[in-house]
Amino acid sequence: MLKRKIYNDLLEWKNRRRDEQVKKCLLVKGARQVGKSFIIKEFGKNEYKSFVCIDFFRQPALKSIFDGDLTSEEILKRMTANIRDFSLIPGDTLIFLDEIQRCGNARTAVKFLAADLRFDVISSGSLMGLTYGEDDDEEVEVPESVPVGYESQITMYSLDYEEFLWAYGYDENAVSVLRSYYESGETVPESVHNKYESLFREYMVVGGMPEVVADFAVNKDFNRVNTIQNDIIAEYRDDISKHAKGKEKQLVRMCYDAVPKQLAKELKKFQYSTVERGQTRRKYGGSVQWLKDSEIVNACYNIREPYLPLMANAKDDQFKLYINDTGLLCCMYGFETKLAILNDTLKGNARGGIYENIISECLIKRGYTLYYFKPDSEHEIEFLIEKNGEVIPVEVKAGNNPTPSLNGFIEDFSPSIAYKLTGGKNGKVGVKTTLPHYFVIFI
Repeated sequence: MLKRKIYNDLLEWKNRRRDEQVKKCLLVKGARQVGKSFIIKEFGKNEYKSFVCIDFFRQPALKSIFDGDLTSEEILKRMTANIRDFSLIPGDTLIFLDEIQRCGNARTAVKFLAADLRFDVISSGSLMGLTYGEDDDEEVEVPESVPVGYESQITMYSLDYEEFLWAYGYDENAVSVLRSYYESGETVPESVHNKYESLFREYMVVGGMPEVVADFAVNKDFNRVNTIQNDIIAEYRDDISKHAKGKEKQLVRMCYDAVPKQLAKELKKFQYSTVERGQTRRKYGGSVQWLKDSEIVNACYNIREPYLPLMANAKDDQFKLYINDTGLLCCMYGFETKLAILNDTLKGNARGGIYENIISECLIKRGYTLYYFKPDSEHEIEFLIEKNGEVIPVEVKAGNNPTPSLNGFIEDFSPSIAYKLTGGKNGKVGVKTTLPHYFVIFI
């Protein structure tokens, strides 16, 4: 079993519900194939004496449990009638409602189940970021009422670099040694740096999708990695065909396929002309929004000025799009590109785009919302994040090139710290802190 950080988040929610009598259920969101169902099932089996999973995709007949009166008492009675061996152990029972978007009454019932502290309820499903009006799947049911105020939500992603290292057999002590170099500022020894930078390039190619990582950890076979990744990409494209509405099906697919092309250009800002020559937001704006809501791409918005709150300064019509898992992006580019990344021989604009993608992914998994700053045609800060009550710049270099944009930002806006992420080792001059790419997991 792959060790996942979100397990501790689930445990914290369970303990708060017990200790503080928190009357909220939990919704775990996230793109397909990131491991939501697997980790919730493991959590239920390990942490509760009684656990039941109702999968509305595989067990559509169980929708009848949520027909009629939606009080917890009536739902529990119908559960015992429909599910063999279900037993309620007060204070030690978890009910997992999987693919909940397929049962509108179950989604509504969450608000009534939340108050019953005899059991806990976790929900999950596919494409939960879409509004019900955006989803064209006939199996998706619109709930009479969404459980606002009765539900906590967390987002799950594919494995981050630290989880990837755990899967490789590196324990938390090994990661702690890396963290000590980050915190102390002591230069990482050459041998240590080379090892973790090489592993980071493997992480870029393999990505963090659990099925891919688990297979590669055992077989160390990049061809198998490629096959599994292509299957996941095919599932994403099938989701677009099934869930996007009407003519949006083709437009969303075209936008998704355009993201790698855009990232391989010198100008990384998403341009609708990359999808179709001469087209604008009017035709493709809804399709891009669908991709963002589905969580298979991540967005990063340009800002007018680098002051808090960044979201208030964002330019809605100027953004970059990144693929949600860099391993999938590399798969979309092809096997030879993967080989060049592993050997650190990749040249051209795509190299910069791939490194931007992996850093964006790592920062999002750290909980940051992403923005960038392009004050003129000559300068750009790849990422701005909000940290410790201020705006912090993060410049990304595939190698270890000069940083005129970051130098100018420091001079103009005087941040307390500014990060330069490179292929080199760590160091600091004034507020400018140079870090190897893999140190992004500590920012």
